[in-house]
Amino acid sequence: MTTLEVGSPAPAFSLPNADGELVSLSQLLAKAPKGVVVYFYPKAATPGCTKEACDFRDSSAAWAEAGYSVVGISPDKVEALKRFATKQELPFPLLSDADHQVMEAWGVWGEKKNYGRVSVGVRRSTFVINPDATVALAKYNVKATGHVERLRKELGVS
Repeated sequence: MTTLEVGSPAPAFSLPNADGELVSLSQLLAKAPKGVVVYFYPKAATPGCTKEACDFRDSSAAWAEAGYSVVGISPDKVEALKRFATKQELPFPLLSDADHQVMEAWGVWGEKKNYGRVSVGVRRSTFVINPDATVALAKYNVKATGHVERLRKELGVS
């Protein structure tokens, strides 16, 4: 499985958001002077994914003040993203990668272990992409709880 390294180019993407409109990495970067936080999560409205999304939501002002945009990507269909974003009042875009081509390019789709079982799916991962579209930070297999707080500390986002 391919993994992204710091300094490598971030694979470009253009995916539908919760409203069905295409959103690209280049569009997100154009609005973020410090870069974009791209986080991949397995399934909308599950406990861990809700915790992670709400942690990003609750610190959205701090991310914006620091110059970062946030975007979440999952294999969920657009309709599921819409329900999840509305219910949790998420102020950042959620994108659908239903065929997981983007996830494969970013090295987050593949075999994973969960409670001793091996399955194929999304490995919860987060990346920070520089304004020049290179990888500033790559975190694979993160835990939902506490992850956003650790990321903020590491990037100096208060």
